Amino acid sequence: MGGSASTRLSVDDWTERALALLMSEGVAAIKVNRLCRDLGVTKGSFYWHFADVDALMSALAERWCAETRSALVGLEELHHLPALERIRAMALRLVDDHSWSVERALRDWARTDARVAAVIAQTDEFIFELVQAALLELGYDATGARLRAGLLVYAGIGFAHGQAALAKPTPDDIDDLMDLIAGDVAR
Repeated sequence: MGGSASTRLSVDDWTERALALLMSEGVAAIKVNRLCRDLGVTKGSFYWHFADVDALMSALAERWCAETRSALVGLEELHHLPALERIRAMALRLVDDHSWSVERALRDWARTDARVAAVIAQTDEFIFELVQAALLELGYDATGARLRAGLLVYAGIGFAHGQAALAKPTPDDIDDLMDLIAGDVAR
């Protein structure tokens, strides 16, 4: 995307480019000069929208928090599906290429931004509770559901960080995992 006299950039344009840099190169890549060069505009355009990089990062954090809340509402709306299908749908969302790269970048960013860390913690807890509730519906006792939910959530977090080194699970792999979960409860 390039800016010009006839095209004004919006806050969304800036945060979209900053998020792309965050995902591809990490938080250290988000610099005013780099963003202006990438977007084809002057520093004046940046400072029209933001007082400094911290203000951009705050806007980026707000954008991501809003998108995350929206995604969580989408997960909550899966309640009509059978328990295994809910878990499967969550797993398929995680292995989406965009989702895992955003997840990894934001978890890295959370190491230095308390606001992002707090939203990630809330998100992890929310997902854990959804998975645990589905496992309880499947017939696991409270301890079994809690332990398995922890394993599945931590596996998802590990997937986000180990993606480059490990083979990406396919939908068939996820189906096999669902069979494993369902077979485990039948025992």
